[in-house]
Amino acid sequence: MNHLEENESNYSAKNYRTPDGAPSDIVIFTILSTEKSSVKKSLPLRELYVMLIQRKVWPYKDKWALPGGFSKETETMHECARRELKEETGVDDVHLQYLNVYSTPGRDPRGWIISHAFLALVNERVLKARKAAVDAKDVRLVSVDDALSMDLAFDHRQILEEALLKIRHQMLTTTIAKQFLPDEFTISELYQVIQTAVPEFEESNFIRKITSTHSRKGIIEVVRDQNGVLKTSTAHSQRAAQLYRFTEIEPQLSIYK
Repeated sequence: MNHLEENESNYSAKNYRTPDGAPSDIVIFTILSTEKSSVKKSLPLRELYVMLIQRKVWPYKDKWALPGGFSKETETMHECARRELKEETGVDDVHLQYLNVYSTPGRDPRGWIISHAFLALVNERVLKARKAAVDAKDVRLVSVDDALSMDLAFDHRQILEEALLKIRHQMLTTTIAKQFLPDEFTISELYQVIQTAVPEFEESNFIRKITSTHSRKGIIEVVRDQNGVLKTSTAHSQRAAQLYRFTEIEPQLSIYK
């Protein structure tokens, strides 16, 4: 039948080849902090990690992969991603954002499989309840550098690379860094969080740009005590450093560049 002649009375889904499955894949990033074992005060070591599961079924049995699974007829892809994340890792209540669709022929040995990927950058606290379940033998937080060097299942390395680009862009254009900082923080702490996600980021005029540039002014503010005196901290340095906090203002341009 010519598809142009179809109408409500003669339409049949049998006239079309449909995919063999529509899974979701989920990239969950976090930043882990480790205090330095040094007498001298300094910032903790911070590193970007991604959550991976070890598959326990074919295909790619025992390989490491991103969490995910097939959608049901009764749910959206976003609902599928949230359900699969909880079922495979025990992680729930994560705000997932859409990344991309992956449909390269042959990407999955099970057939014509089109996957929709989602991502999130969350505080480690959200991941404390992680545990392997359903099709996962194990679930771990792996440094992004190590994950990119692994032979991941399916096309998950490509998905991870594209998710990393998006998170790095967001780190430079939004206030996403705030979830890895205390309510009151120093400029050095903010700068370090940004560099953890975007290692190539360097800005010699960072303090001036974030505090006084017209397009960014007002995004953070100095902290004062109840008497109006500027608050400082010596938690990570010998010299007192000014404390700042984020306001409710969201940037319209890149915050830090």
